[in-house]
Amino acid sequence: MNKKLVDELKMSELLDRYPFAENFFSENVIDIKGHENETFSEFLDKFAEEEIEDMALDTEKIKEGLIEYIEQMKLFLGMEEESGVEVLTIIAGKDKTGNPEGFERLDINKSEIISIVGPTGSGKSRLLADIEWTAQKDTPTQRERLINGELPDKKWRYSSNNKLVAQLSQNMNFVMDLSVRDFLELHAKSRMIDDIQGVTDKIIEEANKLAGEQFNLDTPITALSGGQSRALMIADTAILSSSPIVLIDEIENAGIDRKKALDLLVSSDKIVLMATHDPTLALIADKRIIIKNGGISKIIKTSPEEKKILSKLEEMDNIIQKMRTDLRNGEILTDNK
Repeated sequence: MNKKLVDELKMSELLDRYPFAENFFSENVIDIKGHENETFSEFLDKFAEEEIEDMALDTEKIKEGLIEYIEQMKLFLGMEEESGVEVLTIIAGKDKTGNPEGFERLDINKSEIISIVGPTGSGKSRLLADIEWTAQKDTPTQRERLINGELPDKKWRYSSNNKLVAQLSQNMNFVMDLSVRDFLELHAKSRMIDDIQGVTDKIIEEANKLAGEQFNLDTPITALSGGQSRALMIADTAILSSSPIVLIDEIENAGIDRKKALDLLVSSDKIVLMATHDPTLALIADKRIIIKNGGISKIIKTSPEEKKILSKLEEMDNIIQKMRTDLRNGEILTDNK
């Protein structure tokens, strides 16, 4: 039990860090006004014995109650200070025919991009499910996952707010009748963000860097195009999501600036796993996982030679992107462009 919350933190500091603690004081009819510069223990110690009896206070239980309340709310809101994932480890299992996978152990560090390539139906979704479920040899592949070199905390499996993986699917359709502003403010409030306006402005700014067509905070989310929706959710995930791992499915079909999207996610210390058939995206990744017959057949580190090829692919991609923009703007394409 974290007694620092009641013995060391001034109540002003406690409320700054955990504003929801005010609800605990209200529900227990505890008036701390004028005592904000004291710890909760100091505050309770000032009560006379007669007052404690009259109010039916058990000071030790009330301290324990506050600590438990804060810990439960932190878990519910995904505010665990020690919840960071520095390294995700995949330990090999078996493919569909029961043969050992073509590797022993893969360590993926935060801010790394891993591409996942393989034919349709080869087992990419199973790999992603194993990661999300933090498999412990209890899935059909018999793979095992470690978080920071240790067996994962159960919160990654059972807490709705401590999701290990944030998934950005190929089709993202909104059904809520909200503006972009309302949607982002709801998410920011659920994350207990102080500067809600600053965060929403930052998300819309980053989203518009990714989207082919600009939109604003007053745009209804149901009116967003597929590319705009994808751009909004990538920016929202990068800036607001507590999930340390992001899965993107076929970002090449998203209608957004793919490289900027990946740069944004990596700059937020996310581990990015990307299922793709695009050679440019596959080579942007630090490593690529090759899936065959339901298992990982090999893991390839992107070589310096491949990075040179990537530069050529990006030049071609830039030409295609410019032509696409010119076509959208009603211009005539020429050999000079």
